[in-house]
Amino acid sequence: MITADQLLLHVIGDYIIQSDWMATEKTKRSLAAVIHAVTYALPFLLLTTSPTALAVIAGTHFVIDRFRLARYVCWVKDWPWPSRRPWAQCTKTGFPDDKQPAWIALWIMIVVDNTMHVVINGASIRWLS
Repeated sequence: MITADQLLLHVIGDYIIQSDWMATEKTKRSLAAVIHAVTYALPFLLLTTSPTALAVIAGTHFVIDRFRLARYVCWVKDWPWPSRRPWAQCTKTGFPDDKQPAWIALWIMIVVDNTMHVVINGASIRWLS
């Protein structure tokens, strides 16, 4: 389901094509998130011409990035454990500020974000193309 070419296109769309303006504004302004989602999806034309697959790739990318959904996933995964903290203490990355260094929490959130995108993209290309 997840291929090397799909991973490469993800990196191109999410890191190489994305401008600094998109990166800093996409969680604050829907316009920046929409532009990023559309430009992110363009490289995937090399793998699929399915309008449905491309719409899912762009649409979910918009939602995940605009609302920074990865931080909620990071927070929810700790919910069953005694060390859980209220959301108010975890809003930046999904982890409490005093739990680990901020850079570690940020990178875990980035890995979760990328994993969400890659899994959705792979499923879209496989089952909607």
